Parts: sequence; structure tokens; C-alpha cells
Amino acid sequence: MTTKMSIRELTRSGSKIADYDYIDIEDRKSHEYKGVLISAKYADDVKAFLEKKIAKEKQKKLDEIMQFAGSVEIEDRFRDKTAKEIRRMIAEEKYGK
Repeated sequence: MTTKMSIRELTRSGSKIADYDYIDIEDRKSHEYKGVLISAKYADDVKAFLEKKIAKEKQKKLDEIMQFAGSVEIEDRFRDKTAKEIRRMIAEEKYGK
């Protein structure tokens, strides 16, 4: 069973939560949807679903970033050099010693 409630109604009558499987929360003045409140008996299922969804989204973002990893090759003259040494070499090439 489900219903719509405002946040104010939830705070005034918290015992109603146990009567419903989930409750849609809506701002009564603006009729803006705020979210959903899940019954305790479904909480573990919803948490598992959300964890999988979030992990999938994170993996997608990581895959997008990783497609560029290793795509730049380092010139032989810069191999085994620190960043400081590389900057010094480039500066010497541009401006002389």
C-alpha cells in the first residue's frame, strides 16, 4: 500500500509509516516531488539495488577516464627523469642555459 504525504504530515504522525510499503513525499504548496520513504521491510532490498546502481555509475565514469590512460607516450629523452629534471631540460631548450 502507498500514499502521498508532506514532510509536515510525516513529522506529526510518524506512526503512519508502518502502515505503508512506501510513501511518496511531496511539497504540498509547490506540488514538488521530494522523494520516497521506504518501509523497513523493503529497506535492505532498496539498499542493495542502490549500491549496485551507484557502483555501476562509478565504474562507467572510471571506464570513461581509463580509456585515455596510457595513451600518451613519453619521449626517450624524458624517460627515467623526475618532473623537475624534465622542466629544466625544456627550459634550457627554449631559453638556453
